[in-house]
Amino acid sequence: MRLILLGPPGSGKGTQAQRLVQKYGIVQLSTGEMLRAAVAAGTPVGLKAKDIMASGALVSDDIVVGIISDRIEEPDARQGFILDGFPRTVPQAEALDDLLRKKHLKLDAVIELRVNESALLQRVETRVAEMRARGEDVRVDDTPEVLTQRLATYRAMTEPLIHYYSERRKLLTVDGMMTIEHVSHEIYRILAAIGAADAKPAKKAGQAAKVTKTVGKGAGTARKAGKPASKTSKKAPAKAKAGAAKKTGKPVKKAASKTVRKAAKKAVKKVTKKRAKT
Repeated sequence: MRLILLGPPGSGKGTQAQRLVQKYGIVQLSTGEMLRAAVAAGTPVGLKAKDIMASGALVSDDIVVGIISDRIEEPDARQGFILDGFPRTVPQAEALDDLLRKKHLKLDAVIELRVNESALLQRVETRVAEMRARGEDVRVDDTPEVLTQRLATYRAMTEPLIHYYSERRKLLTVDGMMTIEHVSHEIYRILAAIGAADAKPAKKAGQAAKVTKTVGKGAGTARKAGKPASKTSKKAPAKAKAGAAKKTGKPVKKAASKTVRKAAKKAVKKVTKKRAKT
């Protein structure tokens, strides 16, 4: 299963990604974490990224795609993955499509968590007010002002992806304003509906084998039960015939043959006597 989660800041992508990871045994791939891991490992792509990051410049799409390419080849990504933070733009989405095509992989779905921006801002304002009332520190990036800026950036850069993936029939939209549990349930439902949620095939195969074994056992029992039945069925007509003969007074086959033999002997004796007289 290969997924992308789309949605503005505060829509709950991170929470839902973790739930999908736990439910389906796939990995969450964050571009930031992958960059840092590639730099630490000293991979060719990581070394390129290190120089660019050291200069304070943004890492190019080509380098990010190269890091993703290396990462999805690792064993833990074979069952599937969720891309977090990538793609953010249409050119990045196109580059990702090219990468997956070359690797003969397909993207199963792009799940958009659609939310009401005014409601999101209200949530943040309420949360910040409650934290301040309790005397707790408020993160600099967790304020209505910062969220407003991030939402504007999302609309300008990332929102066009909704149209991009909708045209390719990959987009599935979920109401992100529902409770966390309801959002999760809806995501699981639509993944099952499109056939992307064939999770844990080994377990399913085991269950199928168990069912087959049970069916085979039942068939064997039926065959065993059938053997005595077939023998009985052969004997039953003879018994019934003999019984019917006794009731009706008709001789059975054995008795009939005995009578015939006696009659034949008498006929022979008569013929012999006649010959003797002559």
